[in-house]
Amino acid sequence: MPNTATHITANAATDSLHADSAATYYAPQYAQGFPTRGGSDSVASDALNSLPVMELPQGTAPQARTHSPLHDTGSMGLMLLGAFLITISYKSGYKYIEHFFHNMFSTRKRENIFYDHTLSETRMMSALIFNTCIMQGLLLFYGIDRWVPSLSARLHEHVFLYVAGFTLLALVFYLLQIALYRLLGYVFSDKTNTDLWLNGFKASQSLLGLLLFPLVGIMLVFPSTINFMLAASIILYFSARIAFICKGFRIFFNNLPSTIYFILYLCSAEIVPPILFCVGTVYLCNMLHY
Repeated sequence: MPNTATHITANAATDSLHADSAATYYAPQYAQGFPTRGGSDSVASDALNSLPVMELPQGTAPQARTHSPLHDTGSMGLMLLGAFLITISYKSGYKYIEHFFHNMFSTRKRENIFYDHTLSETRMMSALIFNTCIMQGLLLFYGIDRWVPSLSARLHEHVFLYVAGFTLLALVFYLLQIALYRLLGYVFSDKTNTDLWLNGFKASQSLLGLLLFPLVGIMLVFPSTINFMLAASIILYFSARIAFICKGFRIFFNNLPSTIYFILYLCSAEIVPPILFCVGTVYLCNMLHY
């Protein structure tokens, strides 16, 4: 009897296990992969096609970047060096700036007893002359770039090389002028008149650099003003030369025959050297070009 009950209980447990297994089994709905639904895909495709399409704008051909002294570290460093030398020399040599017009126009052979030339003023004058040479170097760069187009591309490829070369050329030209004027003074006059004459030249060139500094700065920042600033710089240069020539005329003109010597001086010392300087500048550019 107990054996029969146990058999019935086991059969019932087995039937219950089969029933639970059948209830929890799920046949895979997409055994062969997801079906394609053409209706919804076509609607989405039509909607996407109806959307506006962004058109790519037409670009322009790239152009090579042109370098200028404003974007050249060496050229700007040279310009700032000139300003720095003037700044550190000003405290001890400011009297030289105060006597600009005295040196440019005075022809007194005996100086004021209270006025004495010092080493500090000489250092100040040297800093001002060096600044003038830098300004002239930058002006020569832009002048040749404008008036000698065949050299323009080469100038912008090696900006600092040409700016430094023009600055050095301007410094050599200044020293040669000093030597020439001293030689003329030694031959045709005495030491006192020669010193007065040279002081006028140094003062005019020192003042010229200070006047050119803002013009060059504007020209660097606003390239559209280059032509105007070059013209203004040329006017300032010739104004300084005229002031120096007038002082020389007041010092050396004594009688009517001296007019002939003065005309010869103008041709040999004031007309020919600037022409040779311009020719030498173009020659230097061509030499550096190759």
